[in-house]
Amino acid sequence: MNEYIISGIQQIGAGIPDLDGAFRWYRKKLGFDIRVFEDDGEAALMLPYTGGKPRARHAILALNLQGGGGLEVWQYKSRKTQAPEFQVRLGDLGIFSARIKARDVRVAFTFLQAQDVELLGGVTADPSGTAHFFLRDPFGLIFQVIESNGWFLKTKYPTGGAAGCSIGSSDVDKSREFYAEILGYDSVIYDRTGVFDDLKPLPGGSGKFRRMLLSHSQPRRGAFSPVLGPTRIELFQSLDRQPRKIFADRYWGDLGFIHVCFDVNGMDKLKRRCEQFGQPFTVDSASGFDMGDSAGRFAYAEDPDGTLIEFVEPHKLEIVKKWGWYLDLTKRHPDRALPRWMLRSLAFNRVKD
Repeated sequence: MNEYIISGIQQIGAGIPDLDGAFRWYRKKLGFDIRVFEDDGEAALMLPYTGGKPRARHAILALNLQGGGGLEVWQYKSRKTQAPEFQVRLGDLGIFSARIKARDVRVAFTFLQAQDVELLGGVTADPSGTAHFFLRDPFGLIFQVIESNGWFLKTKYPTGGAAGCSIGSSDVDKSREFYAEILGYDSVIYDRTGVFDDLKPLPGGSGKFRRMLLSHSQPRRGAFSPVLGPTRIELFQSLDRQPRKIFADRYWGDLGFIHVCFDVNGMDKLKRRCEQFGQPFTVDSASGFDMGDSAGRFAYAEDPDGTLIEFVEPHKLEIVKKWGWYLDLTKRHPDRALPRWMLRSLAFNRVKD
């Protein structure tokens, strides 16, 4: 990991049929109330995943300043968002759920219960003894609220930002190698096989799985590492059925978790590493991109089962929109974290109801 820097999970992308409704729900229920950027334009470079044609879309990147990655809420404008033709079950190939951090899981459970959020079962624990529970949003996406550390600010919400995700795998060992070698998830918190009580509230959760929870042994570095914080990825391999691809016969941007995105520095070195590993970039903006309030370079690679991993190297970030305050990240040392006061200034972009 010395050749390039990964600052953490920048965001998890969610394809949604109602952008405004989703942003309102994630804001009010889960505290993603900082609008980092909003872009209404065309996805012109994602042709391998959008049927070979540019697609008009509208996207909002929302952040919870307590700490953790954001949610990129994404809606097609040029076509109707397509749902899967089958019920997605745990172990299917792709991102099954997003992990949302909480200081006290039981407090978060009580808060969301009072908010009439659909909760799947009660508070339980994973094989490491960490408390967690699951919820389903109005669009059918599943989130795991899990006790976590690495906090940045404190707000009125009991939950923070994205702290990882659960990913279906056809071969856990092969997937672990990819996430360790490319993304630095080199620590195995647990590796268990069996039927698990904490998974039974989930679609397909009563099956037999090999599940492996990965973490990174080294603290994340770089500009946004103080707010993005530590993350974990849990891999699930179904052992009693043949898994299906979550996005089979659908496009990136359709209903579901469309990617997990990492904030990086040193994109050319990362590109070479992915090529050496046999998982090359499938999309690369190369000279850069401009999404209205932000600019940089983005690229995509696939994990061994085709789950989309996005990399973003930010060049410009809008800190406070109403002041026209932009930060040029190309002039900063890549190892240095941004001052906490500057990151706290993102609170001026909070959307209030």
